[in-house]
Amino acid sequence: MRSVRHRPGRFLATLLSAFLGAAITMAFNSLHDTAARPGVDGVSRETLSLVAGVVGGYGTLLVFFAVASTLTVTVRQRAAEIELLRRSGATPGQTGRMVVGEAAAVALAGTVLAALPGMLGGRLLLRLFKDTGQVADSVAYSFGPVALVAGAGTTVLAATGAALLAVRRATRRRGGPRGRARTRLAYAALAVGGAGACSTFAFPSDAEALMAPAASGAILLSIGFALLAPRLLAGLLGRTRPRGASGWLAVRTLPRRADEVSGVLIPLIVFAGTAMATLYMQAVENDAVAASGAVKTVEAKNLETINLVVVGIVVAFSCVMLINSLYAATVHRRREFGRQRLAGATPGQVLGAVGVEGLLMTVTGVLLGTVAGLAGLLPYTFVRTDSLRPGQGPAIWLGVVTVAALATLGTGAVTARRVLRTPAVEAVAAAV
Repeated sequence: MRSVRHRPGRFLATLLSAFLGAAITMAFNSLHDTAARPGVDGVSRETLSLVAGVVGGYGTLLVFFAVASTLTVTVRQRAAEIELLRRSGATPGQTGRMVVGEAAAVALAGTVLAALPGMLGGRLLLRLFKDTGQVADSVAYSFGPVALVAGAGTTVLAATGAALLAVRRATRRRGGPRGRARTRLAYAALAVGGAGACSTFAFPSDAEALMAPAASGAILLSIGFALLAPRLLAGLLGRTRPRGASGWLAVRTLPRRADEVSGVLIPLIVFAGTAMATLYMQAVENDAVAASGAVKTVEAKNLETINLVVVGIVVAFSCVMLINSLYAATVHRRREFGRQRLAGATPGQVLGAVGVEGLLMTVTGVLLGTVAGLAGLLPYTFVRTDSLRPGQGPAIWLGVVTVAALATLGTGAVTARRVLRTPAVEAVAAAV
């Protein structure tokens, strides 16, 4: 409790992640409860179950990674505190129980707060399907055990699992193996994602499920690239020739902040890859249907709605997590900025270094997200239209890049400017 009182900002960041994740998970999984109500017709039940299964499944996966990423960053920022507790006599088990208990309590609080927004979100989703004629008007909304168990289970599991892994890494002796599980998970996601995207070639061009393996492959490839992003960013920095004091500071400090950078790059890459692949594939599908003169079936409308909802969730949730992680990471650098200024750097040079860092992370995130998106888009486009090149132009890609750049550069600049208002001597003297 003393630790929580002294550092409320870090726990608020975790609480926000848990709250948003639980709300999204509950909203979509409540459609399972609605579909299970007696008297629901077969078409409505199939639509609700399909949306809850597909979107809820991907949403749950994204929520898990986002909550785990945010919590991992906040725990690693407490390395000095954990080391001090260890030197004061606390055992690794006591430290682990403290951190995991904090994470579980914050996750449960976020779940409780998310119950009402999740219920309202589920009602809005049901209304959307009714307005588009995909669900009968007679279907009544239900918010039941599936939504509650999915929301609480996903959020608490992600929070406690991430806290346990992070505190074990923080208390591990130096020189031990690091990051092996993360690397294996990344390669597994890349392998499964690549296989999913390639399996698109096994479908006929008019298959209703043609978009599913391509979209799944793009999402899994995005997650795999996100887990490997710090290493890839380090390789990019090794080939960068900085100019000026700001560039020199950025290139020298980024490799030392791999954990914090990872928390920013994960939502950025997932957002770029998923949004690009899904929006382009839906545009290709719409143009193909219009060119054939066919009328969209109920299944086609369901698929279009699912794609748009997926993109909406990914955009909103990933942007919030990106801003949340970047804000927490920048605020934590108060002492670092103070030391740089005492060493001779001006506030403008420090702010410029933050801008260069944001630009490098944006380029890395957009590049890897684009590769993941193309890996899912190109097989789909070839099977659907017999051409590898989509005919929609760069407008969608430019829109995705613009949103990513504004979120990353804007958050970093605004937060750094606020942090730099603290005098350098006070910033360095502040408690960790």
